Amino acid sequence: MEFSASQIAALLGGKLQGNGENKVHNISGVETAQEGDLCFVCDSKYLPYIATTQASVTLVTASLIEDIAALTHTTALVLVDNARAAMAQVLALVEKAMRPKHQGLEQPCYIAPDVQVPEDAYIGAMAYVAPGVKLGAGVQIYPNAYIGENVTLGDHTIVYAGAKIYYNCVIGNDCIIHAGAVIGADGFGFEPNEQGVYHKIPQIGTVVIEDDVEIGANTCIDRAMMGQTRISRNTKIDNLVQIGHNVTIGQSCVLCSQVGVAGSTRIGNHCMLTGQVGVAGHLEIADNCIFGAQSGVASSVRKPGTYMGSPAIDAAVWRRAVVRFKQSGQH
Repeated sequence: MEFSASQIAALLGGKLQGNGENKVHNISGVETAQEGDLCFVCDSKYLPYIATTQASVTLVTASLIEDIAALTHTTALVLVDNARAAMAQVLALVEKAMRPKHQGLEQPCYIAPDVQVPEDAYIGAMAYVAPGVKLGAGVQIYPNAYIGENVTLGDHTIVYAGAKIYYNCVIGNDCIIHAGAVIGADGFGFEPNEQGVYHKIPQIGTVVIEDDVEIGANTCIDRAMMGQTRISRNTKIDNLVQIGHNVTIGQSCVLCSQVGVAGSTRIGNHCMLTGQVGVAGHLEIADNCIFGAQSGVASSVRKPGTYMGSPAIDAAVWRRAVVRFKQSGQH
């Protein structure tokens, strides 16, 4: 695919500075871009590259540039409100061209006789669709995926290769479940007897994933012991994340790689758990909380804010404490 600078500006509603006939057919970082590349700048530390980049077109967050007339550049600039978001729009178009939507049934696959398959659905080779499954319009089920008994998949949801969705789980519309993810495996529930021998507690609940949720590769979301484990709409979960039984995660949250959330914890809306954050069980996390990498959340957090450390405390307090740690080591 090839676009001109003027076409990109029109698509994004941006302001064009430079030659509108510059053509792009590739996407690259501003530091390494060559002629024919499209790149973007959304951080002031990358502004100096605008003077030297070989890119044919560069998307720039307009608020970073105080005086466009004084800016030296050979690349055509498209000024937008948010260059990163604008690049995401362009990438969505490129992805559609590169990966046309699949449709139809590949053989061999197994589809239970009572399952109604929409005309615009796709079910890949060696996929298994169990009895009682309900498939929404435009569902995409890739090869070797397993869809268990009575599962619901909403409209336009994608289940990538090798993902497993156990019985009775409910997946909303426009969700993406990446390869190797496991939704609805048993929660980790055991009870020792008087001799200390552990016995399994049956896990008879389910998992409910609301609309527009993305689940990363090899992430596991356990079914509830009773009731529901729930992931609310627009939440994005990275690869290799563990969500325990009866956990509730609010709307528009972000959980990065290797996060672990123990059972029955409730996380509010618009929270961010960065890499390797660990959250103990039976806690309440307020809306709008951010936890720095490797934080250990051992008690409930009632106040929105940014937290770091183990146990996690207010980030400003943690930073001051780290300074003192370093100073003490110098004596």
